Amino acid sequence: METILHGAEVTLRPAVPSDVPALAAIRATPEVYARWRGDIDLAAEVARDLGDPDVSTLVVEVDGRTVGAIQWGQETDPDYRHANIDLYLDPAAHGRGLGTDAVRTLARHLVTDHGFHRLVIDPAADNAAAIRCYTKAGFRPVGIMRDYERGPDGTWHDGLLMDLLAHDLTTDAH
Repeated sequence: METILHGAEVTLRPAVPSDVPALAAIRATPEVYARWRGDIDLAAEVARDLGDPDVSTLVVEVDGRTVGAIQWGQETDPDYRHANIDLYLDPAAHGRGLGTDAVRTLARHLVTDHGFHRLVIDPAADNAAAIRCYTKAGFRPVGIMRDYERGPDGTWHDGLLMDLLAHDLTTDAH
């Protein structure tokens, strides 16, 4: 089980089943999820994520209020070992640096406490706000993954692969 992590403004704590309604409501907003994934049972998806042994889901809190979630998983093959991160925040929390704080906080934890040398994140290529957030946290673009994700309309959309190396975190992401 993950520990509670503290950033400059955010607290990251392990998600529990009672968090599902709040997280599903955040995911249901057009700015966060509906645009990317369409009309699916988000409560069931959030609950499934919480039960997935390969994904760690942490609630992002500000002043004790749930504003989103950040998740991480890992590639365990020692020759390719790295962690991946995913984040979503309530639109009311956008534009305040909270996403960058959450990503930085988790990145430091993954490098320092779990020993990862490389972290990846893969926003939609046209999600400019997410790309700005991840860039501020120290991630760098690696390249475009063409036709990476199917949208709710059935068409394929590009993704941007970004990564952060442990030595970049200590020098660039303060």
